[in-house]
Amino acid sequence: MSDKAVTCEFLDGCAFFNKYKEILGVAYNGFISMYCNGPKMEKCHRRSYRIEKGQPPADDMLPNGAQYIPG
Repeated sequence: MSDKAVTCEFLDGCAFFNKYKEILGVAYNGFISMYCNGPKMEKCHRRSYRIEKGQPPADDMLPNGAQYIPG
């Protein structure tokens, strides 16, 4: 069994994280550790949407399903 952490297969191409990486700052790391390679991966709305629809969701959809509105 491998000790390597599991990472979401869609992370590299995730438009939300690619688009807002610089803006989110520290929150970016929190999202990544919780949703992309952490305990909430199976609850990520972006991932679920992509698996269900076969295409990525809107860039502004947060992992929790809410819409991100930059302030």
